[in-house]
Amino acid sequence: MSFDGMFTHALIKELNTTFAGGRIHKIQQPYEMELVLTIRANRKNHKLLISAHPSFGRIQVTEQAYNNPETPPNFTMVLRKYVEGNIIDSIEQYDNDRIIIFNLTRRDELGDASQQQLIVEIMGRHSNIFLLDKDKKIIDAIKHVPMYQNTFRTILPGATYQLPPIQNQVNPFKVGENFEKDKSLMTAKFLQSQLMGLGRDSAIELASLIEKDSRKPYQVIQDFCADFENPNPTLVVQDDKQHFLVFPYTTISGEESHYDDLSALLTAYYAKKSKHDYVRQVGNAIIQVVEKNLTHQHKRLANLNQDMEKSSKADTFQLKGELLTTFLYQIEKGQTEVTLANYYDNDQPITISLDPALTPSQNAQKYYHKYNKLRNAINHIEKQKVVAEAEIQYLESIQTQLNFAEPNELADIRDELIDQGYLKKQKQDKKKRSNNASAKPREYKTVEGNRILVGRNNKQNDQLTMRQANKNHFWFHTKDIPGSHVILETDEPSEAEIIQAAELAAAFSKYSQSNNVPVDYTQVKHVKKPNGSKPGFVNYFEQKTIFVTPTKIV
Repeated sequence: MSFDGMFTHALIKELNTTFAGGRIHKIQQPYEMELVLTIRANRKNHKLLISAHPSFGRIQVTEQAYNNPETPPNFTMVLRKYVEGNIIDSIEQYDNDRIIIFNLTRRDELGDASQQQLIVEIMGRHSNIFLLDKDKKIIDAIKHVPMYQNTFRTILPGATYQLPPIQNQVNPFKVGENFEKDKSLMTAKFLQSQLMGLGRDSAIELASLIEKDSRKPYQVIQDFCADFENPNPTLVVQDDKQHFLVFPYTTISGEESHYDDLSALLTAYYAKKSKHDYVRQVGNAIIQVVEKNLTHQHKRLANLNQDMEKSSKADTFQLKGELLTTFLYQIEKGQTEVTLANYYDNDQPITISLDPALTPSQNAQKYYHKYNKLRNAINHIEKQKVVAEAEIQYLESIQTQLNFAEPNELADIRDELIDQGYLKKQKQDKKKRSNNASAKPREYKTVEGNRILVGRNNKQNDQLTMRQANKNHFWFHTKDIPGSHVILETDEPSEAEIIQAAELAAAFSKYSQSNNVPVDYTQVKHVKKPNGSKPGFVNYFEQKTIFVTPTKIV
């Protein structure tokens, strides 16, 4: 099921049990549309994720560690000013909609209490988070929407909060005898149009239950809703598609896993959900910049190759100039062409066009001039090709890292792209993210118990190989293929360890889905970084090459 009104209803009860009476201790905004509140309740600290993401919007308790942006977004600063330290009196749902209301009490320095509300609307691309004062005035929202973008309601500080457009539907938890009695109408589509907060999966399940039950529709609806008061959180995998359910549905079959609470269910669902999809959503701006620049560099390289082809006549012009100089005595001014013996080709005849207005010597110089012009062009083109190929290699390394990145690693990649001039520095980027600890290298253990470290991005690759690694330990990298730097922490690796490290290097590379991937390895002391080279770029020597099938990364 989706995060519909039915799921929200069950979740509200769970959230109240955990958080009612708790104090908001800390506020983070790790991503543009996501908050993490640390709440002290029942003598424990809990982290609550509140996401207004257009594709992954939800509320859940989380154990995940998040990195803060160095400069907090404005919305975070407002929440820290007005909400940090507040008590959560209760958590409510508006009717059966995906609108969740945190009722808060704030006390000033004198101990006087005032009421506030934190409202979360989970509405796809219209999702938002609001902070309201006691008069329903918007103190701030995570996403501002001026009047010219939405004529129904303005979402700006100082505006009066209005609910989003509400359809004339019945709250299924309040359905009574007056509800439609004609069972022939009870299709999933009809039920969705009549009942508030009924997602597609829930509507299909309810329509099936009504069809099979001899009782009146409203009685089946009441029983269906009653089951949401006693959740049996269930994750169903059906044909590689996942469904998270408050309790098992008869219309959704597959491999079931059960969880202690709804937050644990959501954690499992989003952990198993394609990380690649999530990163593409969160890091869409980074991905677009990389793809745009890659396309540009590939076109640039193709154009340079075309120019190189056109310049391939340079040697012919040199030959003609040389032959004209050698056989000047055979040529007279006014000729339009001359046939001479090419002594570089067994004296085979070669016909050379001439400008009749020029002397034989001037014609020779004209061909030398053309040769020099093209030769200079070739030198320039060759230099530009080296630059373009280096850019492509670098951007493909970034692209490969994005394929394996966790959402909280995107900030490091973004910083690198800013440093390299691919992204513009934003106002909030003026200070370095020195207060943020970047993610550590991925770590694995060999069969002998030695560590294998895998860099997560180019800067970390440099740090790992050039500064952190012992010079006698072993360095691995896919041969001529973008990928991570891998360090095997031993100076006497076994064959099994070499294979294991090579398989990891192949797994964290552009060819992670291929077989028989070539991986080079050598001692760290044989790896050098050229001055002025891009992050992650190194030269190495005294290497050996091994062909492996990449490890499957979970």
